[in-house]
Amino acid sequence: MRRIKVIISYDGSGFEGYQIQPEGRTVQQELEAALLVIHKGSAIRVAASGRTDAGVHAIGQVLHFDTPLGIPGDRWPKVLNTRLPADIRVLHAEEVPESFHARFSATGKTYRYIWELAEVPSPFRRHFASPSRGGVPDIGRMKTGAAHLVGTHDFTSFCSAKTDVADKVRTVEEIRFEEHGDELHMVITGSGFLYNMVRIIAGTLWAAGTGLLDPADIPGILTAKDRTQGGKTAPPQGLYLEKVHYGE
Repeated sequence: MRRIKVIISYDGSGFEGYQIQPEGRTVQQELEAALLVIHKGSAIRVAASGRTDAGVHAIGQVLHFDTPLGIPGDRWPKVLNTRLPADIRVLHAEEVPESFHARFSATGKTYRYIWELAEVPSPFRRHFASPSRGGVPDIGRMKTGAAHLVGTHDFTSFCSAKTDVADKVRTVEEIRFEEHGDELHMVITGSGFLYNMVRIIAGTLWAAGTGLLDPADIPGILTAKDRTQGGKTAPPQGLYLEKVHYGE
């Protein structure tokens, strides 16, 4: 068996998330269906760096699978893309050692969150950015709030109450903001993220930027370890998994 590492991009609008669900279309389902055809009826499971929720997009999701076929690693993008729907694309593939694991070998991730600041949101961006509904935040206040989140902290206040992970300590390495025309982007890199953590951070910093929250309150929110103290969870359509890091 050979192990193939694949980097994929997908538009999450038409999916119930990455991971296979009892009902609804998922990214994993489409990938494994394509591999089933390529392997002439033999089921091939894929392992990803992590799952994304319904409506969330990926620019650089990483996965791996094992195959008995002799297709060269760099040929897999063409082989898979001819059998995948248009909202999933394989960007890169290569053969890797069996010791590589898309999830457990990862050393960190970068996410991008996008807000559209136009007074009248574009109908063409409704699935790809979070509408501000005409509100323009104070980016300085957002940066001040973000500075409190950089470092190693217990992020209990910034993850979904449904999170079943006991250890909620994570390291955020960087949060930066970029202005692109009528869009504001938040780019966040860390060692790992809890369920809904990036969207809750985005929602909290947006609240700081729009005056609903004092940036100076964020250290106290962290210390409280109470989800009810954080900001609202930002909508999924603004979130993109941009890159998975493997100690490059």
